Order: sequence, then structure tokens, then C-alpha cells
Amino acid sequence: MRHRCFWVTDSKLYQEYHDNEWGEPVYDDATLYEFLLLETFQAGLSWITILNKRENFRKAFDSFDYHKIAKYPESKYQSLLQDAGIIRNKLKVRSAITNAQLFIEVQKEFGSFSNFIWSYTDGKPIINQFHKREDVPATTALSDKISKDLKKRGFKFVGSTVIYAFMQAVGMVNDHTTDCFKYPS
Repeated sequence: MRHRCFWVTDSKLYQEYHDNEWGEPVYDDATLYEFLLLETFQAGLSWITILNKRENFRKAFDSFDYHKIAKYPESKYQSLLQDAGIIRNKLKVRSAITNAQLFIEVQKEFGSFSNFIWSYTDGKPIINQFHKREDVPATTALSDKISKDLKKRGFKFVGSTVIYAFMQAVGMVNDHTTDCFKYPS
């Protein structure tokens, strides 16, 4: 039996996410936006809650097409607040729209969001060597720095904890514990 990171439950969905996505470097802007949106909705909730609703989010938010989301009219915002398949937090729904607009602004400035976000790690994942749950931080100086920069640009729900979780999800940091079968050897 494969040994996984401490946070993985016996949920097949969680195991598949851990085994195939979490910590894998993502350089594609569409996928980066998807994770940014999902992580901002996750703030204050468990990740499994978001994973269980991921396909609902995909349907509600036009397959995470940030170009479409950036142009959502008030009527779409209101309909999202009625969608029981997603997290119906007014501020988070509004932030998805605002963040899509700002995501496009960052693309214009840096050529892609990927160029911008990966510049913080020189384009390579940071491989950590955490042995147990207590070793894995919720934030780091780097997540603090990225969070501050994104907030300065107007992004919402991008506190340091959200950004560190985003960094883990998109492989900017590899936080698989050393006893996990996904830990790079």
C-alpha cells in the first residue's frame, strides 16, 4: 500500500488529487487561475469541501475561463449567489470576478500569469524536506511576499495562508512529506 502525506484521508477523490495533482508544477495560466479561484473559495473551509464541489465550480464558472469571468455582468453574479453547488459567499464570488480581471492585467504586464507567479521561485519548485505534520508551515516569508504583492495589485482573498496553499497545489513548493511515495527522490 502506498504511503501518502498525513492530510490524505481514505476518500478516493482526495487520494486521486494528492497522487495526480497536488505538488505537480503548473505553468498553464488557465489551470493557475482555476487553482487561484478554488483556493480563494477554500479560505476558512476544508479542501475536501472544495474538491467535492470542484465540478460544480467548473460548471458555474464557465470551466474557469477567466476571460469570461472577468466580464460577468451583475446578473451572472446574482445567479452565482443562488447556485447551491458552490460556496455562496458574496465576497468570494465577487472576488472571483475581480481576480479574473486582475489576472488579465498581470498577464499583460508579464506576458503570462505563470511568468509572474513563477518568477518568485526562479521558475522551479522549492523542494522542502518535511518529515511530519508539525514541520509543514501554513505560511512562509515567500507566501507573505506574494500575498502582499497580489493585495497591492487589488486581488482579494489572497492572504498568506491561501497563497501558501496555492503554492503547494500548483507545485511552486513540493511539500510531500519525506515518507510519502510522491516525495522526489
